[in-house]
Amino acid sequence: MIQDKPEPQDSSHRIATSDDIEVSTYLEIAKELGGEQPSPRSEVLPGAERETIVVIDFGSQYSLLIARRIRECQVYCELVSHDTPWEKIIPLNPKGFILSGGPASVYEDGAPMAPAYIYEKNLPVLGICYGMQVITHQLGGKVTPAAKREYGHAILHTSNVDSPLFADLDTSAPVWMSHGDQIEEMPPGFTSLAYTETSPFAVMGNDRNIFGLQFHPEVVHTPQGKTILKNFAHRICGCRGNWTMGSFVKDSLVRIKKQVGTGKVINALSGGVDSAVVASLIHHAIGDQLTCIFVNNGLLRREEAERTLNVFRRNLGMNTTYVDASQRFLERLKEVTDPEAKRKAIGEEFIKVFEEEAGKIGRVDFLAQGTLYPDVIESASSGSKAAAKIKTHHNVGGLPARMTLKLIEPLRYLFKDEVRQVGLELGLPEEMIWRQPFPGPGLAIRIIGEVTREKLEILRSADWIVMNEIKKAQLYRQLWQSFAILTDVKSVGVMGDYRTYGYLVAIRAVTSEDAMTADWSRLPYDLLARISNRIVNEVAGVNRVVYDITSKPPSTIEWE
Repeated sequence: MIQDKPEPQDSSHRIATSDDIEVSTYLEIAKELGGEQPSPRSEVLPGAERETIVVIDFGSQYSLLIARRIRECQVYCELVSHDTPWEKIIPLNPKGFILSGGPASVYEDGAPMAPAYIYEKNLPVLGICYGMQVITHQLGGKVTPAAKREYGHAILHTSNVDSPLFADLDTSAPVWMSHGDQIEEMPPGFTSLAYTETSPFAVMGNDRNIFGLQFHPEVVHTPQGKTILKNFAHRICGCRGNWTMGSFVKDSLVRIKKQVGTGKVINALSGGVDSAVVASLIHHAIGDQLTCIFVNNGLLRREEAERTLNVFRRNLGMNTTYVDASQRFLERLKEVTDPEAKRKAIGEEFIKVFEEEAGKIGRVDFLAQGTLYPDVIESASSGSKAAAKIKTHHNVGGLPARMTLKLIEPLRYLFKDEVRQVGLELGLPEEMIWRQPFPGPGLAIRIIGEVTREKLEILRSADWIVMNEIKKAQLYRQLWQSFAILTDVKSVGVMGDYRTYGYLVAIRAVTSEDAMTADWSRLPYDLLARISNRIVNEVAGVNRVVYDITSKPPSTIEWE
């Protein structure tokens, strides 16, 4: 699906990127193609300071939430595939393992299992749902299909209150179950620590600090789940809790200086918090060796280019170049309707623009991007082989296979809320920090079907009304995202006694903590009515408005 790959010009200054590069191979790729580049994952905290809880991923939709919850306990956590070799784990300095849930059944042929080092290294292990069943199966217990499947809320009753796993926990607590298999016989040496009405072995453990939970502590439906995970990380694994954004900033500055040396960096500014934080972080590290480039790709919201430039030049105090490339992006997207093709085309065109601008600046060695951990996971360029590719993010899988610039992605292993904390540490203004996320491909993925200048103007007008009304209702900070989508559907309407045949606009507003899961917002009816009335009356070509009431999962936040 990648088209018009740029021809190599100088092979001594390239790295390769592709959809299927795994996080665990980052260091080899960088060393092979780009010389000595520090691996972000192995230098999150240097030397003896680094301590990590490693999540072994079996493909659960909640796997990344586990990592997030552990990080909320100020312990660094990373997600790796279930078949990651020990050699790739060593640089993380693991203090314990968590085995995630997953869709498989352990008694089926070919079901993924935990690697041998999980049990050989004498580190604490916590199995969650499928992870608990893996432990049972591999250590000599028995897992069978449950006579009564258990989905949704259950009450957990603690039968061993002295276990450190249950410190500061109520003896009876609500939990969230999601399983069709059950533990029929625990492995030798294990005892039951808690039970529910249908699961006599809802929690099990042994004297080697290997535990299993049949429920999901990482989801909000298990209110005291974070306490269990904190107990595992601190009381059982002995982690000190030194993963803070202050320490991240300090160590990132050292790492960036080491990586860049005397080289020059260009940073792709988009107006969002991610690119702003990257720019500020790198500028603190290397000063005038950084040049920021703001590309107007023609896919921005109304007045966004002007407002973004004003904010950057007023607050960041760094070299900033403005490039109006709107026409070339529109030409590149002509007759492109497939969402993945859109993302890849936009990603490639961005790189071409940056490389051209770099040539005007002089010798430039690095391109900085605001890639985040969820971007990497959803693009399936890291994490578990069992995880499906949801969509290609333009700055991950959307990059061309050969590039003249090396990548700097200091936020690659952070969640959005962590990025905002970094921004606060760096002193960025609140208008940057709390800006709602806006996708890198811009309005192109909020227009279903081909992107045209006419459709962009329609969507900009509708989106402007949505944002205006949301802010007037003082709901902007409460929502993760709120925006309009121009669908490819037309419907019949009546306006001024005349028949119309206009576009259908959809409104999307969601609440979320990290965008890995999201719930549709219950906006007030009168607010929805005002938005609908204004769009139909003020935006030419639109005669119908609908509200998206789908959560993530099963949907994604963006429509494409």
